Amino acid sequence: MADLFDTPSDPASDAPQASRPLADRIRPRALSEVIGQEQVLGPDAPLGAMLAAGSLGSLIFWGPPGVGKTTIARLLADASDRAFVQISAIFTGVPELRKVFEAAKLRRGQGRGTLLFVDEIHRFNKAQQDSFLPHMEDGTILLVGATTENPSFELNAAVLSRAQVMILERLDLADLERLAQRAERALERPLPLTGQAREALLEMADGDGRALLNLIEQIVAWKTDKPMDTDQLSTRLMKRAAKYDKSGDEHYNLISALHKSVRGSDPDAAVYWFARMLEGGEDPRFLARRITRMAVEDIGLADPQAQVLCIDAWNTYERLGSPEGELALAQAVLYLALAPKSNAGYVAYKAARAAAKKTGSEPPPRHILNAPTKLMAEQGFGAGYAYDHDAEDGFSGQNYFPETMPRPVLYQPVERGFERELKKRLEWFTKQRIRRQT
Repeated sequence: MADLFDTPSDPASDAPQASRPLADRIRPRALSEVIGQEQVLGPDAPLGAMLAAGSLGSLIFWGPPGVGKTTIARLLADASDRAFVQISAIFTGVPELRKVFEAAKLRRGQGRGTLLFVDEIHRFNKAQQDSFLPHMEDGTILLVGATTENPSFELNAAVLSRAQVMILERLDLADLERLAQRAERALERPLPLTGQAREALLEMADGDGRALLNLIEQIVAWKTDKPMDTDQLSTRLMKRAAKYDKSGDEHYNLISALHKSVRGSDPDAAVYWFARMLEGGEDPRFLARRITRMAVEDIGLADPQAQVLCIDAWNTYERLGSPEGELALAQAVLYLALAPKSNAGYVAYKAARAAAKKTGSEPPPRHILNAPTKLMAEQGFGAGYAYDHDAEDGFSGQNYFPETMPRPVLYQPVERGFERELKKRLEWFTKQRIRRQT
């Protein structure tokens, strides 16, 4: 995998300048020349502090593609005077790992350490990940793993306990502009783009430095007499597909953003994240299911119509399909974001489940049990039951919990939406129950 970013080429290289990939030609030769990632590389940041103290430990780089994971690992090896060895979990099996470890042992015996960079480390299975542990512990290797997936879910706890996770962030537009300028210096020519077209190019890269350099290499190969505008650029270049993995971190990150935007009553943010997921190729049926869940969990009885509207939107999508049916789902998202919020029903349900688990097999009170046989009647089943329709105001106030169970308070409606009315009803029933029992 090609390293990214900065600096002039290595003069010792035998390859002609023009034949080397742009990413290789502007590869940084020091950590200070890496673009972005100040939150990790700055003087007071974790890696900066480690290097200053001379106490570099094993690391896991977690971040999107094209942000410099390989580059930083290579420069760390140089900074700590270790041999740099790179492998990919996609192409490396147990026999290859054994050879890597044996070579590192020989190197260690000769007085030099090894920084082992493992790309896509999350693709190793548990046994393969465990094989690193003894060599990390005895100092044979300093492990630097790279992953685009959440290490908490994809890496063994034993590996995580011996390595520090560093989060690398996608490059912002300012970082990408700096990278483009350095590419221009290496190419010794400006990009043939207008100002707006240049901005469009940076946006096409979508935070990926490697993608930007690949796009730049395509542009400089074109023959053009004058700077191209945005329309001409978009005609010749396809926009890079947004980073989205329907089974990975981006899936969970974006659905979390959508759910929290709805819960936070922000319709603009909610419909934006909804659109982002559709653009990434998410199944609209998954979104229909999830927004229905939002109606149940976060709105509930504060607006009983919300759940009905979500089901209707779901049915509309099933009848119309894409893309027309997606509008119905978008309208449901907007409705949910603006609906009054309450999780009182959700809280009551969880509390009821906990109470049911705790009380085990406690029977209902005898006065509300039917007595279909003479024996059951003689045992008091059904005795004293008050038929609520015959009671004053249609409410008897009897106890319906197990006789040995103190009466709990499970449902506590909020002062929002329709639950405001339900709260009034609940308070009235509570007062009547106390009055009639005393």
